[in-house]
Amino acid sequence: MRTHHCNELRPSHIGETVTLIGWVNSARDQGGVIFIDLRDREGVTQCVFRSEVSPEAAELSHKLRVEDVIQVTGTVEARLKTDSVDTTNDKLATGSIEIVTTKLVIVNKADVLPFQLDKELSNEDLRMRYRYLDIRRPRITQNLRTRHRVTKSTRDFLDEQGFCEIETPILSKSTPEGARDFLVPSRLQPGSFYALPQAPQQYKQLLMVGGMEKYFQIAKCFRDEDLRADRQPEFTQIDIEASFVGQEDIIKLVEGLLGRVFKEARDTTIPASFDRITWREAMNVYGSDKPDRRFGLTFVDLTEELKNCEFRVFSGAVAAGGVVKAINAKGFADISTGQIEKLTKLAQAAGAKGLAYIQARGEDRESWRSPFVKRMTDTEVEALRAKLGIEAGDLILFAADQWEPACDVLGRVRLECADMQNLLEGNEELNFLWVTEFPLLAFDEESGRYVAVHHPFTRPLKEDEEKLLNGELSTDLRAQAYDVVLNGTELGGGSIRIHEAPLQAAMFKALGISDETAAEEFGHILDAFRFGAPPHGGLALGLDRTVMLICGEQSIREVIAFPKNNKGSDLMSQSPAEVDPKQLRDLRITTSKKPTA
Repeated sequence: MRTHHCNELRPSHIGETVTLIGWVNSARDQGGVIFIDLRDREGVTQCVFRSEVSPEAAELSHKLRVEDVIQVTGTVEARLKTDSVDTTNDKLATGSIEIVTTKLVIVNKADVLPFQLDKELSNEDLRMRYRYLDIRRPRITQNLRTRHRVTKSTRDFLDEQGFCEIETPILSKSTPEGARDFLVPSRLQPGSFYALPQAPQQYKQLLMVGGMEKYFQIAKCFRDEDLRADRQPEFTQIDIEASFVGQEDIIKLVEGLLGRVFKEARDTTIPASFDRITWREAMNVYGSDKPDRRFGLTFVDLTEELKNCEFRVFSGAVAAGGVVKAINAKGFADISTGQIEKLTKLAQAAGAKGLAYIQARGEDRESWRSPFVKRMTDTEVEALRAKLGIEAGDLILFAADQWEPACDVLGRVRLECADMQNLLEGNEELNFLWVTEFPLLAFDEESGRYVAVHHPFTRPLKEDEEKLLNGELSTDLRAQAYDVVLNGTELGGGSIRIHEAPLQAAMFKALGISDETAAEEFGHILDAFRFGAPPHGGLALGLDRTVMLICGEQSIREVIAFPKNNKGSDLMSQSPAEVDPKQLRDLRITTSKKPTA
């Protein structure tokens, strides 16, 4: 139906007769001569309709509207360019030529569009309702093509490293870890349910037991959880597992993979190896397990200096075994009352009672604006000045609590403060980082027991194995777990796995999982471990998040062809939706609706 695509013709084609097909991108009437910009996936070519060349085509061209699908045949000619007139368009790759049309076929007419494709639209629900039109936008088209390049380069790289792409089941078993499962009822076994996989975790470990040694999959995963800009109920991850490897092997593999992906998808060379910090260091300095290091605002510990402060928020936290930490937002002392209130509400939402601050409007303490600075001694003030490097114009923000909540609160305040100060405006840096040595266990106050920070197959550090085997449990036990972070976004994470029965039994015991429950929920993988399971480990990269960052987008919805909105709905196909009662009867399911208010 065409001889060339709409971004292919150049001056070397002048004089040739060609056929193009695509959408009407725009139409202009210049004194009876019609100019049509014809668009396909590759680009745009200008087509000219003159009555003296083809009266039929010229007459038909007057009936065209934007997004009509047309086929044109004509001759490639140079655009007019003289000393007095220049009709070339340097913004288009085809901008030095045009098609003088001899034949026009209207393949399909388009109705009036619900929105203009050449303008940005703030109404995301309208975009999602007509997603097939939204995809025609060059930005979304390019994002989806970039996604293709990412997956292709991933497959090529891992194939070269000896990995086999293997599919694992979508209908699996619900297990009691991670987020809430999506359940699928079984018609053949009434009352029983499949679960959609949150990740292929157990299957890929079973593949290692099966001797495949190197597995990967571009895997669909499902989690029934609240949504946000970088989260969808169904998402895609680059899932990797290998046998006879340690943490260093996985880290080097992923650094090589990301290097290939960023080069081929974005034409960007990234470092061959990334910086590393432990989870404790990340929390202690940045207040986040996925720190954004492209700006400062690092934490300063003031626990010792303020342990006897008359301001009880500080001294009381220290007396209770907590810490006092602060950041210096240089030059931000003129922060508005509204901005202070916003930061305070953010801290309170994170669990703090409030937000202590000092606006250093001058050099001496009398010029400092703060609700508590008058209750500090000269020694304490000078300690703050020295450790924080306080100068006139600085804003000091504090957190006082137990170590982890204090770090978390100040970490969130840090990010918001950076946003208020526009510290990342125009910053195109790609800051990669490995965060290692995550906690193995966390203590859940509500249930009164330990829970796995990652999953129950995560291996502790060698130094902490004996403690786990001996039942010496604490949140200080460290895991052979690692996350790769880019610009404050977790690209992916993984761990070295437990492969021996005694260590796995100790982990289940630490989590309060009885032998009976373990056998019921994880019997298949525990049985497999009895038959010579190899040492193994792996990692999963979030494909959607990786593509989002490569494309410079703020939401993964912009790099997924047909995403859900923030309520988990597909507005285009109107799902989820009610089903025929007969389908429910076949499944032996009844539903009850809450009365509408």
